[in-house]
Amino acid sequence: MSVGLRTAIQVVYIIVCIAIIVVVLMQEGKESGLGAISGVADSYWSRNKGRSAEGNLIKITAVLGGLFIILSVVLCINM
Repeated sequence: MSVGLRTAIQVVYIIVCIAIIVVVLMQEGKESGLGAISGVADSYWSRNKGRSAEGNLIKITAVLGGLFIILSVVLCINM
């Protein structure tokens, strides 16, 4: 791997790392209060979470995590 390509991949890797940190911090906590005990936790909001902003953050986190793993492997192959 050439030095220029390795540097470009390292820059993308750093951007992905920072993006993962930001997206994870933007997510809401998993709080299961008394609603989970009484069965009220299955509300309209929880059933449609995939189409909400929180659902989008979860999908973005998964994509960034995949990129993180792929870039980590690529950077470690030709050390």
